[in-house]
Amino acid sequence: MREKKQLITIKGTREGITLFIDEYCSFIEAMKELHNKIIASKPKDDEPIVSVKVKLGNRYLTEDQEKHLRKIINEKNRFTIISIESDVILKEDALKWKEESKINAVNQIVRSGQVLTVKGDLLLIGDVNPGGKVVSAGNIYIMGNLYGIAHAGVDGDRNAFIVASYMKPTQLRIADYLSRAPDYESDGVYMECGLIDEDEDKIIIDRLQVLSHKRKGLSRFERRVQNG
Repeated sequence: MREKKQLITIKGTREGITLFIDEYCSFIEAMKELHNKIIASKPKDDEPIVSVKVKLGNRYLTEDQEKHLRKIINEKNRFTIISIESDVILKEDALKWKEESKINAVNQIVRSGQVLTVKGDLLLIGDVNPGGKVVSAGNIYIMGNLYGIAHAGVDGDRNAFIVASYMKPTQLRIADYLSRAPDYESDGVYMECGLIDEDEDKIIIDRLQVLSHKRKGLSRFERRVQNG
């Protein structure tokens, strides 16, 4: 008799277990098998609660399906989910991610009273004059003089940073951090970057070269900027 294919595969790790759900079977079938395996492998009450990573492969869970999954894998059964990973996302989420991660190139001077706002990263070829302001959900690269205000990571991204050919801003903001002009050398600085230093809990100005060490996910574009 042909052996029935396993829909749920469980592998032990140092952190707990990783649970693989077959991406081709029906969700209901997978949850039935998962329920049985969870009950069969339930730790004793005096044992620690087991951490679980769930890997879905090419399967997307609706909100109701995720609630069902979490109902089976819960602390009552001595398990707790620390992550749910899928290789697919909704089309609208993909389009939003694309919009937020693209580099928006703008060739202009941002004058006093003007505000330039973009969704993703901003590459400004021009100056930001005193009284001018640039705002970005991602990073800000200014190929010119920054005399006004720059706000990177406006939606809360504390890993965002600001780069300028010449930096003497009125104000720098990254996510919810703010730093004013007195924090900088009075004569300004060339080819420097502003970023949040978690240890000092403030925005710092440093050499452009530190980005490769402090921001590991640099893109090819950012490395070209850093290396000139």
